[in-house]
Amino acid sequence: MTQDDLLARAQAWLAEDPDTETREELAKLIESGDTAELAARFAGTLQFGTAGLRGELGAGPMRMNRSVVIRAAAGLAAYLKGKEASQREGGAGLVVVGYDARYKSADFARDTAAVMIGAGLRAAVLPRPLPTPVLAYAIRHLGAVAGVEVTASHNPPRDNGYKVYLGDGSQIVPPADAEIAAEIDAVRSLADVPRPEAGWETLGDEVLEAYLARTDAVLTPGSPRSARTVYTAMHGVGKDVLTAAFGRAGFPPPALVAAQAEPDPAFPTVAFPNPEEPGAMDLAFEAARAVDPDLVIANDPDADRCAVAVPDAAVEGGWRMLRGDEVGALLAAHLVHKGATGVFAESIVSSSLLGRIAEAAGVGYEETLTGFKWIARVEGLRYGYEEALGYCVDPEGVRDKDGITAALLVAELASVLKEQGRTLLDLLDDLAVAHGLHATDQLSVRVEDLGIIANAMAALRERPPVSLAGLTVVSAEDLTKGTESLPPTDGLRYHLEGDYKARVIVRPSGTEPKLKCYLEVVVPVADARELAPARAKGAELLAAIKRDLSTAAGL
Repeated sequence: MTQDDLLARAQAWLAEDPDTETREELAKLIESGDTAELAARFAGTLQFGTAGLRGELGAGPMRMNRSVVIRAAAGLAAYLKGKEASQREGGAGLVVVGYDARYKSADFARDTAAVMIGAGLRAAVLPRPLPTPVLAYAIRHLGAVAGVEVTASHNPPRDNGYKVYLGDGSQIVPPADAEIAAEIDAVRSLADVPRPEAGWETLGDEVLEAYLARTDAVLTPGSPRSARTVYTAMHGVGKDVLTAAFGRAGFPPPALVAAQAEPDPAFPTVAFPNPEEPGAMDLAFEAARAVDPDLVIANDPDADRCAVAVPDAAVEGGWRMLRGDEVGALLAAHLVHKGATGVFAESIVSSSLLGRIAEAAGVGYEETLTGFKWIARVEGLRYGYEEALGYCVDPEGVRDKDGITAALLVAELASVLKEQGRTLLDLLDDLAVAHGLHATDQLSVRVEDLGIIANAMAALRERPPVSLAGLTVVSAEDLTKGTESLPPTDGLRYHLEGDYKARVIVRPSGTEPKLKCYLEVVVPVADARELAPARAKGAELLAAIKRDLSTAAGL
């Protein structure tokens, strides 16, 4: 693109930008002649995919802003109008819109509702910033044809995003994503998109009350409710809903991490508002040392994820974050004990321990591609989880990950074990003895230049490793070709064998500029006396796989 073309494109974008803030930002860039920054914003467009949209806030088609959102909403509306589902009971279909407390989220939600009304659909907006699971629940509860959640989940403060669900209450998958993207691309000008200033409904608290009533379904009537928790909302929207759910269930009120309890789009106490990131849980652990609870529970900012930490005298500070795979296994074991039937599902990057638990319990088991958009679609699903702290424990209520109901179920399990004089760590030990120690870890590389990720994937495809950590690579699958049970995806999967079995999956993140490598080693355990050496061996092998994989990928 020549400099003249770049400036012409920027001027055309400026002329129709409906947002005073981004207009001023772009006008200053044009006036200053900052072609490098303009090129970064106008080199293409944010791509709409199965994760919807997500990116940094700012002016231009490569940023998240009102212009981009209006186009996305118009594309979604056109897609829905082209489907019979856009008409329900002889009238226009309903699109329900939710939003978190990030910068611009409320604006993007209102724009979406206006576009839907302008397109001849109906629209209803949740009454205030609420957890993503409430929106996912509302779609089916209200009989909507689609839903939109404005959120960037646990991304940095300057990001926002746009997540689309269809009428079954689960996120979009191909080919819907490409069909919506094509409709977005067909929007020529914002002047062609009618946006009335009224006509949509702002919902009251009835949907939230219905969601909270539904949370009771995950608990066994009369089960113990004694677990004491410290809770952090991570500056997000989870606090009021989680504390209400815990109160209804009869658990002791969670002790709140005050500095992180209220929504704050600046996320001032954390570098990244993700419980998995280093330092994000420091304030919660500090509160736990003062209160001495049974559990620490954290939601991410839109409360669809749930992190759990437990007392552990063996670690510095006395508190240990459980891995998502550990919580996933614990919840599965708890559901089995409660008599759950149906299919237990997980993504391919999650621990194979779930399959062992399901097999022993005689329940169904299925692996899917990464993301709850796939897990939620498993036929007969009873429970689904993903290692990135996502758990679906009530698929009839919310066909997505839900950090509120997952927290309730963890608290119930901790309460049951507490009555027995046991802990979550004791149950993890039991699972290791029964099924082998499934040690998992992740090599995650955040990049500024996406070319680094492309180069690493190319290096591994051109020169696949023959061994990692002294274990032989017995199979190397390029998942872009798909498998008998999985559609194609950009990823690589290796199975390793030797004295131990291991598995490695490498894939670019779908929502962040990261290369993610998921590692698992299975160490047999004959009895409880072997647990400590098994954990040491698992940690040793994982560290060696990380090192060798980094070398093979050129990282």
